[in-house]
Amino acid sequence: MNPTRRISIIDSHTGGEPTRVVLNGIKAADLETWRRAILCEPRGHEVIVGALLEEPHDPTCISRVTFFNNVGLLGMCGHGMIGVIATLRYLGGITEGEHHIETPVGIITATLHEDDRVSIRNVPSYRKARAVSAGGVTGDVAYGGNWFFLVSDHGMDLTLQNIPQLTRASLAMRDAIRAAGYPEVDHVELFGPPHDPANDSRNFVLCPGGEYDRSPCGTGTSAKLACLAADRKLAPGQTWHQESIIGSAFEASYEQGEGAITPIITGRAFITAETTLLFDPEDPFLHGIGFTPATALS
Repeated sequence: MNPTRRISIIDSHTGGEPTRVVLNGIKAADLETWRRAILCEPRGHEVIVGALLEEPHDPTCISRVTFFNNVGLLGMCGHGMIGVIATLRYLGGITEGEHHIETPVGIITATLHEDDRVSIRNVPSYRKARAVSAGGVTGDVAYGGNWFFLVSDHGMDLTLQNIPQLTRASLAMRDAIRAAGYPEVDHVELFGPPHDPANDSRNFVLCPGGEYDRSPCGTGTSAKLACLAADRKLAPGQTWHQESIIGSAFEASYEQGEGAITPIITGRAFITAETTLLFDPEDPFLHGIGFTPATALS
């Protein structure tokens, strides 16, 4: 009889968006087989973003992190990185100050502040194309650690009641921008006026698996900063307050670089659970609902 597999996790949320940090029991090479089992039903749900911690290759880094979601791997995840730092703080592995973390898209610098907020110096971000017309809307294509189609002229109210409409429209926009010659885009970010006058903008972010980001989205905010910088609507060092569809907010600014900006995203994560996931080999949903060998390799 095969023994039950055990995977230790710590859950948190950043601005309402959950992060599930995997501490042990699996390697990055195994994620295509196990990611849905770790994140999705019956042990979780489709919204959760996973973060697998492993030993870094670079000795200047405190950890190597691989982010993943319900449909695959992610290059970078801003809210998830804030959750990782909060988790490492909870475990007693780090104190206030700067820390370097390896990700698939490069080394990220994170600063843990005395008030438990976390600032992420994200990867270089830039706008690839301005004012692209696709699917009846016009928007920018930009990179902030993931690829985004950023749209303001969508004509919809960014409210929780409109989530189904916003999701359907964003899925159609993603299909359209890919067909227009940008197959790399897997996120769509819609903008509107903030509900809190202390903020500069409100967004709705469609993630690759079809769920929406409850947080203001760290990589999406980075892509937004890249567009603002390119249009000279935000100066280096100036603070931008990005509000999410549920009302949470990130503070953001940037430093100007050669052909790209370095975004700095600040937020806070809260630990919500510490547990061990159990995987009985006789469980018919061992690998999660919807898992097949084909989807594991997709």
